[in-house]
Amino acid sequence: MKLSSFGQKLTSGSGIIELMEDLGSALNENPEMIFMGGGNPARIPEMEAVINSQYQKLAQDNEQLYSTTGVYQSPQGELGYRRDIASMLKTQFGWSLSEDNIAVSNGSQSAFYILFNLLAGQMPDGSVKSIHLPLTPEYIGYNDLGLSEAFFTATKPEIELIGERQFKYHVIFDELKLSEETAALCVSRPTNPTANVLTDTEIKHLDNIAQQADIPLIIDGAYGVPFPNINFVDVTPHWNNNTILVLSLSKLGLPGVRTGIIVANPEIIQAFSNANTVINLASCNMGPALTRDLFSSSEIVELSQQVVKPFYQQRSQQVMALFEKQMQDIPCRIHLSEGAIFLWLWFEGLPITSEELYQRLKQRGVLVVSGHHFFAGIDHQWPHQHQCIRVSYVQDLSDIEQGIKIIAEEAKLAYQQG
Repeated sequence: MKLSSFGQKLTSGSGIIELMEDLGSALNENPEMIFMGGGNPARIPEMEAVINSQYQKLAQDNEQLYSTTGVYQSPQGELGYRRDIASMLKTQFGWSLSEDNIAVSNGSQSAFYILFNLLAGQMPDGSVKSIHLPLTPEYIGYNDLGLSEAFFTATKPEIELIGERQFKYHVIFDELKLSEETAALCVSRPTNPTANVLTDTEIKHLDNIAQQADIPLIIDGAYGVPFPNINFVDVTPHWNNNTILVLSLSKLGLPGVRTGIIVANPEIIQAFSNANTVINLASCNMGPALTRDLFSSSEIVELSQQVVKPFYQQRSQQVMALFEKQMQDIPCRIHLSEGAIFLWLWFEGLPITSEELYQRLKQRGVLVVSGHHFFAGIDHQWPHQHQCIRVSYVQDLSDIEQGIKIIAEEAKLAYQQG
């Protein structure tokens, strides 16, 4: 079979393909593996009860069930659902918006595929534009979304050492250089993979830079505010007419319904809707059907604050303590855990690459993600990006403890052999 350039790009090996293959194998085919890799959310009983209640209501309403499973919705998303989302955001945060500022996507991954390629890549005048990442490492799923080469540029972070065992990345604003080829700024908040959370001041600074350059600021809020609010530091939700905010239902416990929500100015929303028609024909129905009541009542904000956030914050603290216990004799630092569902480990001076460490751990039944996949737009000669791994802490604590023990053993062995 001969593939086009497009086909070769999407089928060749990449970090996100490797990650999702590992996830599918571990969760569905090889459950004895200790899965500390992908972003599948934890099972939170209180959230499962809420979702199950919504399933029951849907199953008992024949007309609602039919409109969910038997009818195409608008590629922008069902009107009533978009109105409920807009009303909630307006009431809760004072944002000046309406249903025309909202679109529903088949997962936030497909939303970014459309948004990135609407803004960057080959332009009608022959120029080529790119997406700039002000803070790396950044989400693994971005890497292969661009349809042209050199799709991303990035600014290396400042590394602040904290105590003996922790560190934190910071945006170096003095080195954040944009060009005429820059189409947009993009950040995840909390940052996937590092659990970093950009402060309100940093977001405002990025917003000012974007507005001065007349380009949008894209905020990936898959783990952030206003929902699912997996933030362990206080932050304010940010949106304005120059911001594209991409949200997701996945980390509320609904990854299988593949529902993303885009909040942007009407021009962006209309362009997205047109492109979504071509690519997906219609938007998803199940996610909106299960969560419409949560938006109309604003319960989604309360559940995020009172149920989802505390669960992950407690789990983060528990797993941090386990790592610190096991890594006492290893030169390992952990990024300050400020949100999301991961820990980011930096093995200083690691004598093997993080990819080799990933392969060794996989052979021992522990799945993590090699850190080198998360540095889109950065020179691959930077040693730091080959010294990090991302680990998820959503599995049972007993499994996580065993996984941490194996990670420590393999890291210690690598240092001894190096």
